[in-house]
Amino acid sequence: MVSSGRRSGRLGDRKHCSARARAGLGGRDRFPGPPRPAAASLSSGAAGGARWGSRDSALLARLRKWSYLCGRRGVSGRPVGQADWAIRLLAAGMVQLYNLHPFGSQQVVPCKLEPERFCGGGRDALFVAAGCKVEAFTVACQELCQPRCTFSTLGRVLRLAYSEAGDYLVAIEEKNKATFLRAYVNWRNKRTENSRVCIRMIGHNVEGPFSGAFRDQMYIVEMPLSEAPLCISCCPVKGDLLVGCTNKLVLFSLKYQMIDEEFSLLDFECSLVIHIDNITPVEISFCVGYVAVMSDLEVLILKLESGPKNGERVHHHPHKTNDQMRRTEEGFSNEISQLESDFVICQKPLELLGEKSEQSGLSVTLESTGLADEKRKYSHFQHLLYRRFTPDISSYALSDDIRLHSLQLLPIYQTGPLTSDGKSLSQEKELLSLFCFFSLPHVGYLYMVVKSIELMSVYQYPEKSQQAVLTPQFLHVITRIPTVANRLDSYRWSNNLQCFTVRCSAAAAREEDPYMDTTLKACPPVSMDVCALRIQLFIGLKAICHFKNHIILLTKADPETIPERRGSPKRLLSRKDTSVKIKIPPVAEAGWNLYIVNTISPVQLYKEMIDYSNTYKTAKTQSCIHLLSEAHLLVRAALMDASQLEPGEKAELLEAFKESCGHLGDCYSRLDSQHSHLTLPYYKMSGLSMAEVLGRMDWTVEDGLQKYEKGLIFYINHSLYENLDEELSEELAAKVVQMFYVAEPKQVPHILCSPSMKNINPLTAMSYLRKLDTSGFSSVLLTLTKAAVALKMRDLDMHRNEMKSHSEMKLVCGFILEPRLLIQQKKGQIVPTELALYLKETQPGLLVASVLGLQKNNKIGVEEADSFFKVLCAKDEDTIPQLLVDFWEAQIVACLPDVLLQELFFKLTSQYIWRLSKRQPPDTKPLRTSEDLINACSHYGLIYPWVHVLISSDSLADKNYTEDLSKLQSLICGPSFDIASIIPFLEPLSEDSIAGLSVHVLCRTRLKEYEQCIDILLERCPEAVIPYANHELKEENRTLWWKKLLPELCQRIKRGGEKYQLYLSSLKETLSIVAVELELKDFMNVLPEDGTAAFFLPYLLYCSRKKSLT
Repeated sequence: MVSSGRRSGRLGDRKHCSARARAGLGGRDRFPGPPRPAAASLSSGAAGGARWGSRDSALLARLRKWSYLCGRRGVSGRPVGQADWAIRLLAAGMVQLYNLHPFGSQQVVPCKLEPERFCGGGRDALFVAAGCKVEAFTVACQELCQPRCTFSTLGRVLRLAYSEAGDYLVAIEEKNKATFLRAYVNWRNKRTENSRVCIRMIGHNVEGPFSGAFRDQMYIVEMPLSEAPLCISCCPVKGDLLVGCTNKLVLFSLKYQMIDEEFSLLDFECSLVIHIDNITPVEISFCVGYVAVMSDLEVLILKLESGPKNGERVHHHPHKTNDQMRRTEEGFSNEISQLESDFVICQKPLELLGEKSEQSGLSVTLESTGLADEKRKYSHFQHLLYRRFTPDISSYALSDDIRLHSLQLLPIYQTGPLTSDGKSLSQEKELLSLFCFFSLPHVGYLYMVVKSIELMSVYQYPEKSQQAVLTPQFLHVITRIPTVANRLDSYRWSNNLQCFTVRCSAAAAREEDPYMDTTLKACPPVSMDVCALRIQLFIGLKAICHFKNHIILLTKADPETIPERRGSPKRLLSRKDTSVKIKIPPVAEAGWNLYIVNTISPVQLYKEMIDYSNTYKTAKTQSCIHLLSEAHLLVRAALMDASQLEPGEKAELLEAFKESCGHLGDCYSRLDSQHSHLTLPYYKMSGLSMAEVLGRMDWTVEDGLQKYEKGLIFYINHSLYENLDEELSEELAAKVVQMFYVAEPKQVPHILCSPSMKNINPLTAMSYLRKLDTSGFSSVLLTLTKAAVALKMRDLDMHRNEMKSHSEMKLVCGFILEPRLLIQQKKGQIVPTELALYLKETQPGLLVASVLGLQKNNKIGVEEADSFFKVLCAKDEDTIPQLLVDFWEAQIVACLPDVLLQELFFKLTSQYIWRLSKRQPPDTKPLRTSEDLINACSHYGLIYPWVHVLISSDSLADKNYTEDLSKLQSLICGPSFDIASIIPFLEPLSEDSIAGLSVHVLCRTRLKEYEQCIDILLERCPEAVIPYANHELKEENRTLWWKKLLPELCQRIKRGGEKYQLYLSSLKETLSIVAVELELKDFMNVLPEDGTAAFFLPYLLYCSRKKSLT
């Protein structure tokens, strides 16, 4: 039973031992003795955190004296070993020890017989095996444990396990020295002990008339095995059953026989045999294809896989023949027989991770036993871990109980969406992370298995351990200690139930959230030292198991000597008569009890941890952070285990989670260490506003100097940079400026540019800026900040003087250093600053150049820049201000990458076309003319000569209209413009106008539609035909002079009309070119047959003399 009151022998309510010494593989991996104490100073004021050093000598002396008095004065029930244990724990520096209360109420299970095996049964049941019976009890949260049903077994139960998937109980039973494996299904329908039970063999098909019996009553599935089963394990996700036998494991897959549409019968199929030579499994554990096998001093972890992957080797090792095995065994036996008389042979300790574990020497083979036509569930495996231990024989004695125990695979599932009552919406469990625990008598090991195999934690026990059970929140360990029996220094053995913290939730959180360990989210490290939350004294503690929020404990008093007084009370007894006589009963009668100990709710334990840490609230100690980190991980683990949450508990846990983040943020904000940056993510996860965080700070001044730690400065600096939608009050803003002026003066200009500092008094801001100026921190950024503050003060003269103190290029560099001088964000929207609005009116060129510099330095995106100019010019989304067009043109001049270039071409041409079609002038004067753009970059090309001829035929009164047209024509004439992309957008620009005609003809020319362009020009502007032909009809297109242009001109001359003279002059120019290009014979062939000879004769004579002239 649990001892009443606080446990004596601890190091005070608020003292605990320092960080544990991690056990590694360096040197001998033996059962550890007490490590040598490390020289370190004792940390006074730590949250129970004491380090071994000079100040511990007095404490150790007091503990030794207390230990002596406990033993010699005969303090009844006082554990003699506790003081010695405390001394060892302090000196060895094993773990941190707190005195918290994770255990709540307890109740006795009303068992009829002494329990031999027991296990939890899912959400609400407890199974207890005694003799040839199994009792099932209902375990509710707030109610007493009540008997539910009882059923008989074939024999004494050796092993017992329950599977929530399938809701069945499986047992290894022994009768007449034979062992049997049986599964008890549909046990919830067992109403009375004498109710009928159906028994069937595995794989037996149930006929229709008998299906009703299986539907309404419990039935037993017997699974025959060729060898005696030694241990069992059920997969918590799939419900498959793994059975351990000598040198092999047998996997029974859970399946269902469909009886009818409404009823299916649970059944098993022997699907796989895993042969592992030279190992006898003592304990096994199985979870979603992961197999852990433990012998007395070896642990092997495998991962079964369903199909071979590319590049992976499939493990199918052939069996050795009987002769080979026999010869091998005989050889080993001969060698051992020769040595065992003189030596004790121990293999060296070994740890192999990942692929290296294949070198363990164990031969592993998979043998599929399912039907050949069925798809194999597991076809190959992967080695994950092999670890071998060796006993410490330095004491010249070997103990039979030095062996591994408590093998366990602990899964943590993916946290899915929850309903309002805290239940998961998805019934299918998705494995997120998996952990493996096993223990030696004095040390326990916890490994992370999924994705990578890694040793997470090593647990040092101050006493010898008997059994341990791992949960997502804690590790519970039973240890054994000697206690005083009476005043004659007779001893008996008692037990401690020790509760250690685990790091499973920390590892799983990093698997679940990719943003963990960033400026957004944080979690205590997996490598953080574990600690003991409680060491609770029990009498005769024998076994432990865990399910849901309960710890099941079996206690049994050891047989011991019983003092008996002889003599009659009716007369005075002599001294000799009253002496104590020792009676040893022939048959020791021991009392037993089975307890259900309820662990308190995570929120309640969390609050106790917080109250514990409040004693050291002002202490800058790592131990305080350690305790707060433990509280944080406790709440995080509870949130991950959604299936265990009571209705309405999740909201309380979330509130506690945020509160714990706030406490951790407070601690890290007071630290000046390498971990002070964790202030930022913890405060973010806490949900506290910046004003609330500042309100938690201690602003008192010590010794006339105010000191601000790196953690707080880091948090405030990042928060002000992240454009939070929070405006600090004038008082808090002044404190923030003062803080940075003291701690990081160079950051003051940046801080003043934050939107959160909007309410600061401009006079206060200017005073700090002037102090910086006189202190030698003068820079262009400081100048720009002073100019911005001067605008808020309405001091335009000061503003102009500051802006004139640097060149425009340096001012642009200053804006690049601090973009918030021009652009800020509020509630996700772009907001121009007062300085940007003023520059728009006074220095628009500087403003455009500055925003361009921000974009080139990745300080602002393309869409953000466009939005900035629209908001700056008070235009809606559909209206493009001229300042934005100037910015686009500046981007092209800046020679941006091709991907952005085509987008810019599209934006500019669309705007040019829209203005030309609407005859809409720009709202402000353009910063660059077309000539400036042509001279500044190659993307704006020289406008073709024939375009000038075409445009000169029409007079345009609006100069801005002409400027837009020239820029559009220059873009089309440039080498980088993609003409095909603009064709669909030319429709608003009509060809009826000369401007529209020039653009259309330019585009068709760039698309090499020369003949169509000649027709258009002959019809609309004949005077531009010859300049067009001279510029465009070259090289391979030169034939169009006599194939297209010459015939067209002849036809139009024949028709006459108003443009007869223009056509005639164009014909003469054309004939001059053709006469030069063609031979006389070819020239005569292209002339019209009905032409006047006198007109063509001069060109014929020139063509005939051309050869002689050359």
